Amino acid sequence: MTRRILIAGNWKMNLIDDIQPIIDNNANRKLDILVCPPFTHLGIVQSAVKDSAVKLGAQNVHDEDNGAFTGEISYSFLKSLGIEYVIIGHSERRHVFNETDEFINKKVRKGLKKGFQTILCVGETETERNANRYKAVIENQLKIGLMGIENNFENIIIAYEPVWAIGTGKTATPFDAEDMHRFIREKVAEIAGNEVASDIRILYGGSVKEDNVKELLRQDNIDGALIGGASLKYEHFNKIIEIAELINI
Repeated sequence: MTRRILIAGNWKMNLIDDIQPIIDNNANRKLDILVCPPFTHLGIVQSAVKDSAVKLGAQNVHDEDNGAFTGEISYSFLKSLGIEYVIIGHSERRHVFNETDEFINKKVRKGLKKGFQTILCVGETETERNANRYKAVIENQLKIGLMGIENNFENIIIAYEPVWAIGTGKTATPFDAEDMHRFIREKVAEIAGNEVASDIRILYGGSVKEDNVKELLRQDNIDGALIGGASLKYEHFNKIIEIAELINI
């Protein structure tokens, strides 16, 4: 099976000036395009991308449907806006907001139950990599994050985001990124079988830009990119999409 490339823009706590050029320039791409704005602009962006090739995702969500969770958003709220994708377990949620693997797993399982395309993020810190513990860290994040999913893997996407590369300007070399993506695919095979592992899309995230995306996407096990800073300027995001499509053909 040929895995279709996904280019996803995570705006984090930022807004972009104009999404229309992203919509206009990418009507007939042979890949998937996703944007994930802040919660306050999901409705506005949904109106803009409706009936276009650009898909819409949320950056986070709570696992409960409702209740006394001040400041949180439920899957039901996202569903009412027509949201299709959700990012779970981004490194900033793990390391800034102290979300545990167990809590992340609850959100993953609820997202799949609700029919969302669920992007599970995994990644190691610089300390963990320097201590040669990074593969053990990723294996643990995968085992707990994917626990209890059973036969519902068709809506799971994994994003490998080394924490030391996010927003730092540092990027894993294509060799190192491919090594980790291959490792992730092997671990998914152990959890869910070879067929699931062959089909699942694994994205790379961590200072992805126009000048490094080509070599990253040329690797056998890298199926797209989860992009932060470079997704905030449409001309850069569009250029990355153009490059990715040439790889995808």
